[in-house]
Amino acid sequence: MHSESVTNTRNLPLVAIALGDPAGIGPEIALKATLDPRVRALCAPVLFGDLRVVQHHAKSCHIDAEIVSVSNVGEAARATASGSAHPRRVAIVHQQQFHDGALRIGELAAAHGMSALDSARAAIEAAMNGEVDAVVAAPQTESAIKLAGVEFDGYPSFVARCTGTAPEDAFLMLCFERDGSEMRIVHTTLHVSLRRALELVTRERVEHAIHATASALRRIGIAVPRIAVAGLNPHASEHGLFGDDEAQVIEPAIAGARGSGIAVEGPLGADTMIHNPGYDAYLVMYHDQGHIAAKAMARNRTAGLTIGTPVLFSSVAHGSALDIAGKNQADASAMIEAIRRLAGATAPGHRAC
Repeated sequence: MHSESVTNTRNLPLVAIALGDPAGIGPEIALKATLDPRVRALCAPVLFGDLRVVQHHAKSCHIDAEIVSVSNVGEAARATASGSAHPRRVAIVHQQQFHDGALRIGELAAAHGMSALDSARAAIEAAMNGEVDAVVAAPQTESAIKLAGVEFDGYPSFVARCTGTAPEDAFLMLCFERDGSEMRIVHTTLHVSLRRALELVTRERVEHAIHATASALRRIGIAVPRIAVAGLNPHASEHGLFGDDEAQVIEPAIAGARGSGIAVEGPLGADTMIHNPGYDAYLVMYHDQGHIAAKAMARNRTAGLTIGTPVLFSSVAHGSALDIAGKNQADASAMIEAIRRLAGATAPGHRAC
């Protein structure tokens, strides 16, 4: 461990990286992404979490890194600014979460769940205070968070609570590249049962999701976004053959959004909608409508962007992979892409996911 200060002469955007579940692959892919030359060319990455966790994963995965422990973002910015002069240097804003022997790699534990949330919360607070430009979180383990007795249904609602935003105002946008084009899938509902998702798909929520999507797209540089909206039923009900949710809920929501000047079309069949070109985002009604498509087309390359909150926040769309943690087998591609997209979104003249 080192403690020092150098000057951030490159004036790159600062991106906070929360370590995720310390017993999973999160710290490993966070380290690998932070050391990636493509990432370091776009931003000054800063880890948030427990120093012992990073040291443990660096050692067990044989990752050559000069880990600099700092107490605040200002020190971290100076420590990561020297670029090519110190290509293996990584700064971490240390959060005291573990003592020697308390971390158990590859296991479920309440302490691991609390650690993941504590790291993410500290990074989000830094963003709210204007200390960092964006936040990327490594994967958490929902079972570990449940063991800790914390209500959690995904990062979007967690970010909402941390930023004082109503949870229903936060949505997940999956981002990935397909055939050289950016694909974006927004979820009207997320980590709830299908029965509960059906209850949540109301005209008000669908219209609000459309507005949040349009706002997020404008924020990342798309002046006049085009949005496609999926139906809820098979084939978008085929004009009432398989239900009336489209006519009663989704079509009125689309009409309302159009009345506000948003270029939105649908409802379209969810099984074929994503093959229709020319849209900047595709809005689906529930988890599997979006996740199956994204994971089929971009396995381990999908980033999840939380929209509707004041903080630019992204995560990866894969799990914490407890079974391979600490073995140097984790692929950091999704984490790298998440960081690159957010770094691009915060830099003048750039466009990201």
